[in-house]
Amino acid sequence: MPFRLRQIWQQLRESLWFVPLLMVLASLGLAFGLIQLDQASSASGTRRLPLLFGIDAAGAGGMLTAIAGSMLTVAALTFSLLLAAIAQVSNQYSPRALRNFMRDLVNQFVMGYFVSVFTYCLVVQGTIRDSPAGHFVPTTAVLAGLLLALGGVGALLFFMHHVAESLQTGTLVRQIVTETENQIGELFPHRFGQELQATARPAAAAFAAAPEGWFAVYAEAPGYLQQIDAQGLLAWTTRHRTVLRLDVHIGDFVGTGQRLMSVRAGMERAATPTADWPADLLGYVSLGRHRNPEQDVAFGLQQLVDIALKALSPAVNDTTTAIMAIDYLGELMGRLAHRTFPDALRSDGQHLRVLVRAYAFTDYVCLAFDLVRENARGNPAVLRRLLRALALAASQVQAPHRQAALREQVELVMAIAQGSLPTDYERAEVRTLYEELRPAWEQERG
Repeated sequence: MPFRLRQIWQQLRESLWFVPLLMVLASLGLAFGLIQLDQASSASGTRRLPLLFGIDAAGAGGMLTAIAGSMLTVAALTFSLLLAAIAQVSNQYSPRALRNFMRDLVNQFVMGYFVSVFTYCLVVQGTIRDSPAGHFVPTTAVLAGLLLALGGVGALLFFMHHVAESLQTGTLVRQIVTETENQIGELFPHRFGQELQATARPAAAAFAAAPEGWFAVYAEAPGYLQQIDAQGLLAWTTRHRTVLRLDVHIGDFVGTGQRLMSVRAGMERAATPTADWPADLLGYVSLGRHRNPEQDVAFGLQQLVDIALKALSPAVNDTTTAIMAIDYLGELMGRLAHRTFPDALRSDGQHLRVLVRAYAFTDYVCLAFDLVRENARGNPAVLRRLLRALALAASQVQAPHRQAALREQVELVMAIAQGSLPTDYERAEVRTLYEELRPAWEQERG
């Protein structure tokens, strides 16, 4: 799918109106089709099955009016329940988690179901005729309206169960983790061209580090860097024989007039800056009002950190929720610990084309644990869980420098435990767990 179409599709997927609108249009098509069918076959249906198709005009109109009114009422109730759930998630967990409710297909479908049945009944009711000038009752369409109303009862019950399930901490956290795990599997910039051969890296790194010759491309509007069209940018740099440098990370906020990227002639020295470069290059990036998990593993970690911080705040004081978020932070860091990080120097197979700004493993470790650790002062249960999460991540590490980053976090946790826990008993508990888990972060691998 082209990059711009992907952007539009993403915005539509995260809206509450798109799926309901499609369902309303489908209900109009269904009503039209069944009314046309009734014009040709309702009389024979009445003779064969009079109990199903023998309803008169007054009865059909009254039933459709009742169904339409009840569907509109239930749609309002559904919307109220959804708003209440959104408010609870925002207050108890994190405002960043709201997008999970906005893009939830079940929520969108149920909202659309009740509104589309309401629309269907209004359209069918408008075709009923009982006057000297003519008599017409679309009996098949009326029967379909009754079946849709009965389906609405099941939809309402399922929606209430779904909302209650979605509000559980485990469900919400697991959704975030699953989304982040998918991005770890395609860690940016894994699909951004190819890595340079080892023999070409020193010269390419020196070329990219040179401060002169770069042509700046500035953002024309503020927003968060959500996505990069990797294939499009690589093709552009290959076509113009240039080297592109991303000056911000995926997920960073970019202000109006801030340098977003830089471009210069490639190592083959065959390109010169042109006036249309900024307009061309800005079409390959997406800036939005909020961060997006696509290509952004750090956003998934940040959501879990937000949940832990909210749970540790005095207003909430929910240690169990904080522990659950920390457990999954340890799981995700374990996934990253044995993941090979793509090289920042990307090529088209021959020449250096793109210099990507990407997070290192140490950056992810600091993001996942620094704020949680600072807010866990005086809480022995959370401090112990941090040690277990770090041990879980350390057990997956293959590279010594990654082990060192985790060991540093462990020592910081122990320092906070020593300085903030009020009793010898609590400090001894943390120390005992530290000694028990010590082999996990002290064993050198690879």
